[in-house]
Amino acid sequence: MDIIIGRGKKARRAYGIDEIALVPGQRTLDPSLADTRWQIGGIERDIPIIASAMDSVVDARMAVLLSELGALGVLNLEGIQTRYPNPKPILDRIASVGKDEFVGLMQELYSEPIKPELIQQRVKEIKDKGGIAAVSATPAGASKFGETVAEAGADLFFVQATVVSTAHLSPESITPLDLAQFCQEMPIPVVLGNCVTYEVALNLMKAGAAAILVGIGPGAACTSRGVLGVGVPQPTAIADCAAARDDYNAETGNYVPVIADGGIVTGGDICKCIACGADAVMIGSPIARAKEAPGRDYHWGMATPSPVLPRGTRIKVGSTGTLKEILRGPAKLDDGTHNLLGALQTSMGTLGAKNLQEMQQVEVVIAPSLLTEGKVYQKAQQLGMGK
Repeated sequence: MDIIIGRGKKARRAYGIDEIALVPGQRTLDPSLADTRWQIGGIERDIPIIASAMDSVVDARMAVLLSELGALGVLNLEGIQTRYPNPKPILDRIASVGKDEFVGLMQELYSEPIKPELIQQRVKEIKDKGGIAAVSATPAGASKFGETVAEAGADLFFVQATVVSTAHLSPESITPLDLAQFCQEMPIPVVLGNCVTYEVALNLMKAGAAAILVGIGPGAACTSRGVLGVGVPQPTAIADCAAARDDYNAETGNYVPVIADGGIVTGGDICKCIACGADAVMIGSPIARAKEAPGRDYHWGMATPSPVLPRGTRIKVGSTGTLKEILRGPAKLDDGTHNLLGALQTSMGTLGAKNLQEMQQVEVVIAPSLLTEGKVYQKAQQLGMGK
């Protein structure tokens, strides 16, 4: 139902991750029987988790480790890794400055030109060690470096921006990237995003997207919602875009995975996103907490270095365990940030979902008190869910 904001302005109620809960069905199953496999661009993965294309999360080494563990990592082609032959001292500088100096330093460091030869080198580093080479760029970067990426032999290309659409208007002096043409001409699958609405998701699928990314501004280090006032809470956005996927699949027979991107911290968050219709999730801060992550205990949004309007910040995430412990366990923490695969499998078992398709069909209820009901002691003592 529409809500009247004022004369001439209506609004639709949208729901965030913390406002919903999943309801068990009539059966349960052993978690070991829960099948979490999924496919993207013809590549099958055991874990429906993608590590975000952020400099604090994925470098060549992390991309290889993520591949080995059954997940996927995406390398940012417009970040530190492709601007500097040796990124280590640059990452050290980012971790060493205070809050007041951070944005200025980022603008300075990210003004260094992107080097095509480093793009090829990073892809080679991943491929030589048997990893899946998934890379990401903005539409402008994709237009400029698409050919370089194809020649380097990457496996997947993510074209990402705060909002991507097939109906982009540009000044006469600028030729916008034709997404349909780019998807058609690239010799590798192209993932498009981000979006939050049925219509845009459907148009991106029609343009040839191998998958779409859903989410505007929910990321832990993103400030777009505060700076721009733009965004839709993830469960509502995912459900709308998943409806577009299902309608497109019914019409064409082509199934385009929906990836929930941002705002996802715990295993429970992952479960809720899939229950709302996602095929996989893209996460940043949970992976940035891995001992092997390049961020030096920090995590920052990739719109932070913007020279005109920064839309990200740097947060301290710490180091809580190895990448294996975070993805596959065994968990050392009780707050849902370790053994994310185990959490998904256990939730699927509790809900009676044998695979991700069945997980997408479980009952969802509105439950704003889900995370606080009965948790007085945890909150008072800052334990478990009260941290």
